Amino acid sequence: MATDPLLQGPDSTALVLHGGSPAGAARIMLASAGPALLAPLVLGVPTLLVAFWMVLAGAQASTVFVVVGVIAGLEYLLGWPALAFSRARRILRVEFAPVGVPAVLRLVRASGPDDWLPVDTLREVRLTHEVVEPYQGDPKPAVSTLVLELVLRGGRERITGFPSVGDPQRLADALEALLVPAGVVVELRTERSTRHRPQPSSGWTSGGSASAGSGGG
Repeated sequence: MATDPLLQGPDSTALVLHGGSPAGAARIMLASAGPALLAPLVLGVPTLLVAFWMVLAGAQASTVFVVVGVIAGLEYLLGWPALAFSRARRILRVEFAPVGVPAVLRLVRASGPDDWLPVDTLREVRLTHEVVEPYQGDPKPAVSTLVLELVLRGGRERITGFPSVGDPQRLADALEALLVPAGVVVELRTERSTRHRPQPSSGWTSGGSASAGSGGG
């Protein structure tokens, strides 16, 4: 079900990118402790290579286990704050004030709102509507996603995965009506591609043909 991401309040207009309210840095840090346990698993290949070379070098099993444990612990201690920082930087919404022609804006992140900035800090809003269409005979429907990029003075913010907005052109028109009077460029671009057709596995077929050819000779 499509939702309207552009919500107008009494004092500001908000472009909602993700649901929820800011949780604060401390709560995000605690919430990231569990998922960060996956970091040693993701980085398991280098750890196993170290253990493998230690075994080849004749290290005792107890030494190998200690070294692997230390490496896994370091990976967790590094992955935990990295994951928390990534979650904290997630943009929930962009607020423009006052209502009408905005003069200031701020990014509201999962950890809390940034400072208010002059609206001319935002140079451009780019909307990219990506459509992956089915190949001929594909029973799966087309997949549509919307990517938003905020071109700020001194940096960019790229946001994906926000709720379905229905018609991207409608959202672009609403953003133009809000931001163009403030001197902000709004651009909508549509990119279409066709889903790759899966290649049938031909291993057994090729093997059978080769055997038949050898027998005939």
